[in-house]
Amino acid sequence: MYVQSLAPLTKMQTYSFDKILESVEEMSDDEQLTLVELIAHRITERRRDAIASNIMRANEEYSQGQVFRGSVADIMAELER
Repeated sequence: MYVQSLAPLTKMQTYSFDKILESVEEMSDDEQLTLVELIAHRITERRRDAIASNIMRANEEYSQGQVFRGSVADIMAELER
């Protein structure tokens, strides 16, 4: 499995994580696959919620005139000011 990043774990978190891994190892292959699918689904839902939140915020900023619109050249010129 690919992990994007892991925050440093405290001793208590590491202990809990180790216990979780041990519990998963005791599961059948089918149960492990179901768990992986469930976790993947939850991650997808959180990402979808984050995207929806970003869209709402962008729409609010756009309606308040806080969005810069223009060509790439316009944007570069604005950044150089």
